[in-house]
Amino acid sequence: MSDIIRVVLADDHVFVRDGVKSLLESEENIVVVGEATDGLEALTVVEETKPDLLIIDIRMPNMTGIEAVDKLRKSGNFVKAIVLSMHDSEEYVLKAIQAGADGYLLKGSSKEEFLKALHTVSNGGKYFTGDISSILINQLSNGGAVEQKSPMAEELTITKREKEILKLLLSGKGNKEIAETLEISKRTAEVHRFNLMKKLKVKNLMELSNKATEYSLL
Repeated sequence: MSDIIRVVLADDHVFVRDGVKSLLESEENIVVVGEATDGLEALTVVEETKPDLLIIDIRMPNMTGIEAVDKLRKSGNFVKAIVLSMHDSEEYVLKAIQAGADGYLLKGSSKEEFLKALHTVSNGGKYFTGDISSILINQLSNGGAVEQKSPMAEELTITKREKEILKLLLSGKGNKEIAETLEISKRTAEVHRFNLMKKLKVKNLMELSNKATEYSLL
């Protein structure tokens, strides 16, 4: 049983946790041993279950994922941790690294990348998704300065994949059509759509269209 990777998931959205859990437990050597709805609860669950790996969202009530990883490290707990987020801004990535995270993965990443990240980190390596790797290189080449962005600008920074989803949504395509067009699963398309609308703080396609136009997102 020593080759089994024991994981704790922390995310305040049941939909996201269920999706990640389903993906992980489709693998024979991965088991989810605990779940948490915020960073504070994650500390307790990690202490109780002593997992090999913590997969944690950034934005959660009571305590953020980055704060939770930082608390764990300062308390002497060095459980391997991957930050799972919809944000690819330099500030979030660098804060996660400074807190002691072993990896940073964007929500909506493919199953293959997700599992690659998990195995890389569980084997003692570091994993930062492709787009984020370039962010780190740019940041380091600029002398280590962290660019401070306003909350509004940060919220409206969307990934290349999210732009593709946005364009398809505004053209009238549903989740199934988006999945077929981008050659991804319907569930992945649903997660991308959910994350995009949450990030832009909109509730329907009309609001999404208005926000996209207002901030020239396409």
